[in-house]
Amino acid sequence: MPTTLDQLPIGNCARVATVHGEDGISVRLMEMGVLDGVPVKVVGAAPFGGPREYLIRGFRLSLRSTEACRIGIAPL
Repeated sequence: MPTTLDQLPIGNCARVATVHGEDGISVRLMEMGVLDGVPVKVVGAAPFGGPREYLIRGFRLSLRSTEACRIGIAPL
């Protein structure tokens, strides 16, 4: 099982286990609803290594891999 959100394959689901860091990006992720225990699904990816799209709390959120690697995940 992948350990961070950027490693989760398209179409798979997990739950947020933790958000690493205390900088502005980590705080903003938590303000957008990326919190411990919240289910998340990978719904797509931009070509050529661009942002990936996630379904979190009923809305779609696009994150770069540098942002998604801050989000630790656990199985549902």
